[in-house]
Amino acid sequence: MDKMVFLDRDGTINEEVEYLCRPEDLKLLPTVPQAIRLLREEGFKIAVVTNQAGIARGYYTVEDMKTLHEYLNRCLEKDGALVDRFYYCPHHPKHGMGQYKKACRCRKPGTGMFEMAQEEYDIDKSRSFMIGDKRIDVEAGHNYGVRSILVSTGYGKMEREKSRMEGEKPFYDFYAETLMDAAEFIVRKEREQHG
Repeated sequence: MDKMVFLDRDGTINEEVEYLCRPEDLKLLPTVPQAIRLLREEGFKIAVVTNQAGIARGYYTVEDMKTLHEYLNRCLEKDGALVDRFYYCPHHPKHGMGQYKKACRCRKPGTGMFEMAQEEYDIDKSRSFMIGDKRIDVEAGHNYGVRSILVSTGYGKMEREKSRMEGEKPFYDFYAETLMDAAEFIVRKEREQHG
């Protein structure tokens, strides 16, 4: 079976840029390539799951997004890292245009993108994780049945503080300052549980 780490994109892999679509605007967050490489060396498949409302709103096309993802992988490859598959949701229930205006299963916190991955991989949920910087990322992972990590990058720190101020119990399974911290936690758990 495949053990997989699902990653949110904006705010988790790269700096948050509103409706990012141009390769020249992509900036990887520190330690991201090294974190992805560490996970791959431990035998994890890497899948990005990303809501892309910019497509729904008509700000950029599916082809623009695919070009950006190819560029992202070229950047990662320089450091021996790679994303195995990119899954995206091009819909928005309110602000979408044409075929993209709809409520769907794929938009996080829905699980449609995870289910797409499941069609291609034999996923072992007990050894798989979701990492993101928003509550919807964590909720999507939990809805699919995998442990979920909130990173402090992007909106993560703000999401955690908001939750604390409202007196909630942590909505995530682990909180990590960086993607590398999250990767090291996952590797540690994997070795503790599976040798």
